[in-house]
Amino acid sequence: MKESPNALTVSEDFEFKALSLADNYRAALLGEFSPDLHGQVLEVGAGIGQVTEALLLNPNVTRLVSIEPHPVFYAQLQKKFPAHAIVNGTIYDLPDDENDWNAVVSINVLEHISEDEAELKNYHDRLLKNNGTLCLFVPARPEIYAPLDKDFGHFRRYTRPDLRQKLERAGFHIQRLHYYNIAGYLAWWLNFCLLKRRHFNPGSVRFFDRFIFPLVHGFESRVCHPFIGQSLLATARAK
Repeated sequence: MKESPNALTVSEDFEFKALSLADNYRAALLGEFSPDLHGQVLEVGAGIGQVTEALLLNPNVTRLVSIEPHPVFYAQLQKKFPAHAIVNGTIYDLPDDENDWNAVVSINVLEHISEDEAELKNYHDRLLKNNGTLCLFVPARPEIYAPLDKDFGHFRRYTRPDLRQKLERAGFHIQRLHYYNIAGYLAWWLNFCLLKRRHFNPGSVRFFDRFIFPLVHGFESRVCHPFIGQSLLATARAK
């Protein structure tokens, strides 16, 4: 694996087990990206494969390659998806001829990369040469950067203007860019900024996913996007 200043810094105690209970959240997020998930898709930062599994089941995705730099997560991915193409490394470990993707999926990854603008530029110039789409999801709002963010290896949380500028400087044409999950913003501030908690509570995650998030997402997706949120969602086309 090549050394890279953009290697992810996710710790092994990322609490994927608790987050794996958020089935409605994950399904809704992939639903937001579904119009662009077709043909050849590159997943950057697969973790332990929660999104990977859904992408592999998507009939519109004809080929999926996943990238994961963390050796423990990579081993778990290999065990869970033995026939799936997985790269243990970063985008810099892809073969040079892997440069014509219909979509690049990056969900809660960019915040782990120190040189995030260089990463976006590589997505645009190297990976999405023929009008492919970047499906991007990142944590939002610096004011709720909590000790837990630091534990997770987050360099930053993004604002909408900041992310817009970085995408445009990388050469992207932005199709959608909006805040996501206002209830999550409030819950994150309360639990991890005010109360300084350093872990997820599985019961709370399950309750939020089953009873609160569906109502919030229904309003945000059908009525109007929130003026603030826990995350930012973007789809951007390579020019």
